Amino acid sequence: MQGTVRTYDAGTRSGSVLLDDGTELPFDAAAFDAGGLRMLRFGQRVNLALDDTDHVSVITLSTFPLPGR
Repeated sequence: MQGTVRTYDAGTRSGSVLLDDGTELPFDAAAFDAGGLRMLRFGQRVNLALDDTDHVSVITLSTFPLPGR
């Protein structure tokens, strides 16, 4: 699944993404860390994976594969 970074806080390593249908999904530091990233910018395209409870479990750049997939 892909989305666009809406918010990102470097201090907490958390933020939110907008899906192409306009749905906003928050992500936490664990999802950010799972993607192996160092930083995100507003408007950046990202790949993300959801867990069984529809929470973002991994977020990474759209040019990177999702870890373990």
